[in-house]
Amino acid sequence: MSRLNFHRLVLWTMLLLFAAWFLVPLYVMLTTSLKDAEQLRTGNLLSLPTAPTLDAWFKAWGSACTGVQCEGLKPFFWNSIVMVVPAVLLSTLIGSLNGYVLSKWKFRGSETLFAFMLFGVFMPMQVVLLPMSQVLGWLGVASSVWGLMLVHVVAGIPSTTLFFRNYYIGLPDELIKAAQLDGAGFWMIFRRIVLPLSLPILVVTLIWQFTNIWNDFLYGVVFSGADSKPITVGLNNLANTSSAVKEYNVDMAAALIAALPTLFVYVVAGKYFVRGLTAGAVKG
Repeated sequence: MSRLNFHRLVLWTMLLLFAAWFLVPLYVMLTTSLKDAEQLRTGNLLSLPTAPTLDAWFKAWGSACTGVQCEGLKPFFWNSIVMVVPAVLLSTLIGSLNGYVLSKWKFRGSETLFAFMLFGVFMPMQVVLLPMSQVLGWLGVASSVWGLMLVHVVAGIPSTTLFFRNYYIGLPDELIKAAQLDGAGFWMIFRRIVLPLSLPILVVTLIWQFTNIWNDFLYGVVFSGADSKPITVGLNNLANTSSAVKEYNVDMAAALIAALPTLFVYVVAGKYFVRGLTAGAVKG
């Protein structure tokens, strides 16, 4: 065996080992969710289900207890959908406008403003809990899905602004100047020239925001009410609800249900995420 082939063999072996290491938890969750109570008692953690069943999935979705309510994850899932979709779209739109202004329509103090906005990227989430609660109370949207959506929009603006600003810095200024000479204004340039060139970073930002907001637990448990809790809070309540017999298959099915949207997004658009991230990594 040549040295090159040997190196390739070692490389592929290491990659397969690392892939297996990261995929084993997912395998355990999936196989456990397809087992019934008898298989959980008699089998082991890595064994395949002898008679696969979706009963645990149906229970996790529609009838498992999350505290005093026994409606499964369904209401929490739809709360997250109603909250996440507009929050992702609004934070991405505002970030794109901010990035456009801060890179192509600079004004006195714009760099200072951008530097202050960057503090929001690194600021601990716990810092904003009390002031944000007061603001939501003043606006009359405390403990609601819309209040939680507003929190995520505001929290996401620094990151989305950073993404778009760094990407737009790499766009030629001559495009903007040529459009201005042709009589195009601020909004027409943004809609006709800048946005069509923004697809790579747009995909990055949408995936980034969707993942962060969908998986958030802290804001969800602090700013939501009894009827507006997101799926992460519902999953936590389901897993911590005590019963006579711990149903690990239902817990695993619930965890997979909560993770399916983000898994789907990364499977479908993962390659575009990497391309878009690298496209904006060397600019600015």
